[in-house]
Amino acid sequence: MKVNVNAVNFAADRKLVDFAQLRMDKLDKYYDKIVSSDVFFKVENTSDKENKIVEVKVHVPGDEFLVKKKCKTFEGALELAAESLERQLLKRKDKVRL
Repeated sequence: MKVNVNAVNFAADRKLVDFAQLRMDKLDKYYDKIVSSDVFFKVENTSDKENKIVEVKVHVPGDEFLVKKKCKTFEGALELAAESLERQLLKRKDKVRL
């Protein structure tokens, strides 16, 4: 799957980009018709510890899923977003199968 990684207002290091690619590739197990995904990493300017935001947009034929999660780390937020997407993709797969 093609994964576009965008870091807003900072430069993402190679490890973070590779982690995003690996985690998004795992979504193929749940729904095999995924065309591409866009991952946006943002840092919110607040005094909160949970200021890392990850937005993931997954494109499937005829639809797209958008998930936004906030956490202390980008990896944690991406993991939460991926888990949410897994549930949505499984629902979509069941709906298409009917």
